[in-house]
Amino acid sequence: MAGVDASVPGTRRARSAAVPIVALDYPDSLSALRLVSQLGESCRFYKVGSELFTASGPSVVEAIRREGCDVFLDLKLHDIPNTVAGAMRRIRGMGVRLATVHASGGRAMIEAAVQAAGSECGVLAVTVLTSLDSRALGEVVGAESADVAASVLRLAALASASGARGVVCSGEEARLVRARLGSSLELLVPGVRLPGDAPGDQSRIVTPEAAAAAGADYLVLGRTVTAAADPEAAMRAVLEQLSVEKRLRTAE
Repeated sequence: MAGVDASVPGTRRARSAAVPIVALDYPDSLSALRLVSQLGESCRFYKVGSELFTASGPSVVEAIRREGCDVFLDLKLHDIPNTVAGAMRRIRGMGVRLATVHASGGRAMIEAAVQAAGSECGVLAVTVLTSLDSRALGEVVGAESADVAASVLRLAALASASGARGVVCSGEEARLVRARLGSSLELLVPGVRLPGDAPGDQSRIVTPEAAAAAGADYLVLGRTVTAAADPEAAMRAVLEQLSVEKRLRTAE
């Protein structure tokens, strides 16, 4: 597993290849688990988001883990520190590998999440959602527009200072975060699409190869795999892109 020694939860190692995570953005566990079975050994890490977790609860996490796969629980917690800590203790108890909070929740909230998660579960802080561009972010902060990259860097620095394992940012900002903060943070990049795929509701998208080259440790793949006519073929294409990027990086 990139950035983490899978044999010792919570520890780091030098980054090797970016790890693909398929987003199980389904309304029910039956559809989600069908894809897990279909992809088999080609994917061993899955994202469970708000829709699926609200529909199926902890049971879907347990079912995915029974298949020998890791789980990224992407609930983007954002509440007072005590409430977030309580939720994170429950998340840790499910055996979740990675979980998210919003960096905008502040230092005390992030620190509470990290303490509650312990070494078993890595806390990733969401910087700026990939659905937001400069104008949309400006609406949030009360301006005509906002500098997305500057906001991502500011929140990433806060997450690092608060003890988070890593941050969630788009591929456009991953290289900037890596350059500013080095290897102190693991980077998870959502909104990853194969060349030619529609962007959907994402404003800042990137290919698997480009995200890995920018320094991503984890890539979240949604509709580029789940909505493909042949999900297995799409997953093979992703793995091939990551293999090419790794060969190029090794040759440097």
